[in-house]
Formats: sequence, C-alpha cells, structure tokens
Amino acid sequence: MNKQLLFVKRPEGEADAATWSLVTNPIPKLKEGEILIKQHYISLDPAMRGWMNDAKSYIAPMEIGSVMRAGSVGEVVATKNHPTFKVGDFVSGSGGVQQYTVSDGKGFYLVDPKLAPLPTYIGTLGMTGMTAYFGILEVGKIKEGDVVVVSGAAGAVGSVVGQIAKIKGCAVIGIAGGSEKCKYIVEELGFDGAIDYKNEDVKQRLKEECPKGLDVYFDNVGGEILDIALSRLRLNARVVICGAISQYNNKKNVRGPSNYLSLLVNRATMQGMVVFDWANRYGEAAQVMGAWLAEGKLKSREAIYEGIENFPQTYDRLFTGEKLGKLVLKVIED
Repeated sequence: MNKQLLFVKRPEGEADAATWSLVTNPIPKLKEGEILIKQHYISLDPAMRGWMNDAKSYIAPMEIGSVMRAGSVGEVVATKNHPTFKVGDFVSGSGGVQQYTVSDGKGFYLVDPKLAPLPTYIGTLGMTGMTAYFGILEVGKIKEGDVVVVSGAAGAVGSVVGQIAKIKGCAVIGIAGGSEKCKYIVEELGFDGAIDYKNEDVKQRLKEECPKGLDVYFDNVGGEILDIALSRLRLNARVVICGAISQYNNKKNVRGPSNYLSLLVNRATMQGMVVFDWANRYGEAAQVMGAWLAEGKLKSREAIYEGIENFPQTYDRLFTGEKLGKLVLKVIED
C-alpha cells in the first residue's frame, strides 16, 4: 500500500490542511520498462505555493486530485526490464509526496548514498544547490571583490548562494530573520555580516554593511527588502530574482518595487532565473559542489522532519521561517 498526499483544493492566500488529502492506495503493477521507487525523503520548497495556482508559469499548474508535486530521493525496489535502473539503485527526481512512485525513469538520476547523505541530493546536490550555483554564477556573474547581498540567507538556496560567493572571493552580507539565523550565517557559514530584518532597520543596516553600495543582490523574498536593496545598487550591479516568498500568499496584488529607476541610473540589470534552464549542466555543478563539500569549503544543512501525515505542518515552516537550511520530510516508515 502507498500513502499519498493529494492536492484537492486551490488555496486563496495561505495553503492549509484542506488543500490536501492523505489517502492510501494499492501500488499498481509495473508495466514493461517501469521501476518502483521506495521514497525516503521529499523536498519542500517555496515554489510549491506557485504550482498550486491555476495560472501561467514556468511549469504547468498542478491538477486537482493529483499527487502533490515534490522532488524526492529513494531506492529502486522493483523493475520490469528497465534499461538503466536496477533494484538497489538510489535515485532522485520528482516523485511527489508519496511513499512509493512508479516511473519509466525519465527525470530520475542515480545518486550515491556512500558519497553524501540522501537528503543532500534534494538539497545542496539537488535543485536547491543547482539554483544557487547557476543563479549566483551565471545570472549574478559574480567576480572577486564584489559586494554580494543575499536575502533569505539562512534558507536552502540563500545559504548556498552566500557560501559560493565567499568561495569566489566576494564580500557577503546576509539578510535573515532572527538572531539565531544571523549568528548561523556568520559564525558557521562564514558570511561577512548579517542583518536581522525582524529586529533591525534593514535600510539603515544595509547602509552600514555596504557603505559604498552593492554589486549583486540575490533576492529570495521580494517585497520591501527588494525595494531597499535596489536603493543601494552600484554601477553595473546585477539583481537576481530567484523567489519572492513574502508575496506568495498575497491575496491582493503582488507588491512590485518602486525603486526600479535605480536600475536605469546605475545601468544595472534585474533578471529572473529558473533552474531548469541549466538542466544540461547539472552534472557539472554537482561535481564542483561535491568537491567543495568534500574539501569542507561548502556546508550543507537540512532541517529534517518525519511522517507524510505531517506534511501540512512541515510545509508551513517554509513561510513561518521555523527552520534552518533545506526543509526535508522523511516519508519512509522504518
């Protein structure tokens, strides 16, 4: 039997328990060329909120009654003459919020639990890491000596972005919520400074931390903080729009930046990024970041919770900020 979380109601504003329904269904028999994956962990990401909307986006909206979309990592436990995967292989892909998934193998790739813990493959060595890697290097175009500011700096993507920027010789300032998170990014991850948006004046603190302005702003939150960052741009600055978590549950119009003319004055650029655009280079990024992890230059942190039935409460942590690093849910039952 397979426990599955079905998407049953499009939310208005915040998603709640009524958005999903937990069901138990028999595992279907495999067809020729299919594999059965016993899922160990699933990834929780702010992008999930956007997938629930019936609106045009970079990926098709989820259909009512479908298994909740999510990245996952697990073990192949059965196969029917699959040409690539065999029983005992560990794979990662988009298996959804369920304990088992049947697949033809497309979109899944091999991972090695001997090289890194399984949750890392849906975090730093998964889409999270890919987003950070290509977002800061290809869109942000960082170079040694740049002043880089990252919002959501203690989160899954932001924490990796800041570390990559440090590896590349940049000065890095992180914006995070609460003293614990600010302490974490400075003392454990090596950021040069931190701004606590919950307890400090972000505009004033950004002036203090970046007295000559900033070269790259990596945005994960949108809203007021994006607007403040735009006011501190230097000549030819780059703004990377990765996410806007402060706006995802907005029932009214999304708040856009009023300081956008700073882009004109400073000949700056503001570019959105979707990680799928670099799919043909994921292997390259994983190899580089895997080496950084092995060398101790890059740290990976996962906030792991247990139980597929606890998905709604765990999902809420994306928006309450009650977690450090990558949010992961263990769905396998020991």
